[in-house]
Amino acid sequence: MRLTKMVGRRLKEAPSDAVVISHQFTIRGGYARQVGSGIYSLLPLGKRVIDKIEKIIREEMNSIDGQEVLLPVVMPRELWDESGRYESVGSELLRFKDRTGKEMVLGMTHEEAVVHLARSEIVSYKQLPCMMYQIQTKFRDEPRSRAGLIRVREFTMKDAYSFHRSQEDLDVYYYKCLDAYKKIFSRTGLKNVSIVEADSGMMGGAISHEFMLNTPVGEDSLVLCSSCDYAANREIAVCKRQNVELSEELLPLEKVSTPSVKTIADVSSFLNKDQSKTGKAVFLVDENNRMIFVLIRGDLDVEVSKLKNLISSKELVPAEEGAILSIGCVPGFAGLIGAKLDDVIVVVDESIKNNNNIVVGANEKDFHYINFNFERDFSGKFIEGNIASVTEGDLCVSCGEKLNLSRGIEIGNIFQLGKKYSEPMKFTYLDNDQKEKFPIMGCYGIGVGRLFASIIEDCHDEYGPIWPSSVSPFDVQINALNYKKEEVKAFSDSLYNELSNKNIDVLFDDRDEKAGFQFKDADLMGIPLRIIVSPKTLKDSEVEFKTRDGSESKRISTNEIVSFIKKLLN
Repeated sequence: MRLTKMVGRRLKEAPSDAVVISHQFTIRGGYARQVGSGIYSLLPLGKRVIDKIEKIIREEMNSIDGQEVLLPVVMPRELWDESGRYESVGSELLRFKDRTGKEMVLGMTHEEAVVHLARSEIVSYKQLPCMMYQIQTKFRDEPRSRAGLIRVREFTMKDAYSFHRSQEDLDVYYYKCLDAYKKIFSRTGLKNVSIVEADSGMMGGAISHEFMLNTPVGEDSLVLCSSCDYAANREIAVCKRQNVELSEELLPLEKVSTPSVKTIADVSSFLNKDQSKTGKAVFLVDENNRMIFVLIRGDLDVEVSKLKNLISSKELVPAEEGAILSIGCVPGFAGLIGAKLDDVIVVVDESIKNNNNIVVGANEKDFHYINFNFERDFSGKFIEGNIASVTEGDLCVSCGEKLNLSRGIEIGNIFQLGKKYSEPMKFTYLDNDQKEKFPIMGCYGIGVGRLFASIIEDCHDEYGPIWPSSVSPFDVQINALNYKKEEVKAFSDSLYNELSNKNIDVLFDDRDEKAGFQFKDADLMGIPLRIIVSPKTLKDSEVEFKTRDGSESKRISTNEIVSFIKKLLN
């Protein structure tokens, strides 16, 4: 490709809303352009990278007996009614009516569509196990698209679905797919990937893992142990907590004056108590307008995803002050004693039940109780669970060493779905005992555009991306300096044709631009190998060779440069 003919400009400045490196270089390098919020067009340079990523994905999916299909982007409501997700999924699922008034959805995920296809084709146990995958456009009406291709509304995803006769068979295939994902991310050049236990979310299922690129700009919080292999998304992470003394004698409940003392820190200081000996009241409201009263140890925070899973809620928002007052609780001084809890879901973190003589609110302005003991002083209905966030320095459940918090971008996920979709959608096969059974499913996803952006986040310098050779838009770039000069034009044209004829992808900067201008553009395009042709080097029958990462720079004979490049690429 001659650069004078390639569509896509390099830009000096990034858009003002581009706060992460991958977003900046995606726009500045001429890889993509924004059409609307979370919607992008790919330019030729970006499409070439995406094509190479998809090629790697296809090769690894095919290596584990995947069969590629293509499912529709638009689906009728009835499919999503069968699974129950038409009503259970929130506003991120885009619903609309076609010209006949029929209710339709834009696919944000394709479990329903693949089950619809599979139940028409898989009828016998002899066809199992099998896996179908696709690389397809999806649309999620994301409320906060950001960071370029990392969080978008329209996106391309590789999603795969496997079908099995038994849980044991799924277990085997699940980890085979996990290994295939490791190969995909390794082949695309990512170096800092963690595999973490994860929350299944709207996908459902019991077991889930996420593949996370460790980076400070990631949206997800990761809990990692450097002493063993424990790794989990903070949404589901667990830990061993430092023990609170439980052997102390239970003391009488006593109301004490705490004037203008509302926060846990202030209460702790005023009463000379450690924050671990206090109880924090948290009030939330779910999607059905149910009030949730959470009591948790004062030095801990509620992990909302854990709470959602515990009470089977889709959405939780902080309760307004009026709603808190309506159940007899006083904000800043709230507690269980004296509260009107008939229509309230009370959730108690395990840190409260395992703690004696703590400080809690008295539901009276400027007063708290000391020596509250949950099992002795509360007799109402409650749900108990581990709903606390893990914090830096908590102890690992596996080895007891301190845990570290990190940030990550989710680049892939795998789920064990079980019968969550096959059963409600009445997908059965005939087993060898002549009985109809529901297949057990697994689900495996990779966001292709997000992977593109993540590679830039992981492989760049201050000047632009440094593409791994496996996904680089071109294998090598030729920079012809003083291209109008006869000897430069003749040799660089000849070199371009010879490399191209040997099936080497070449980007030829045939513009008559100054060296600095060409090199800045070359850095933004990030092609790993660069050949610089100039009058100065041609006088010595040489060209200059450089690697984009700066690891090598030298002169090479004009007679040897083609064989040198070919050897490097091989």
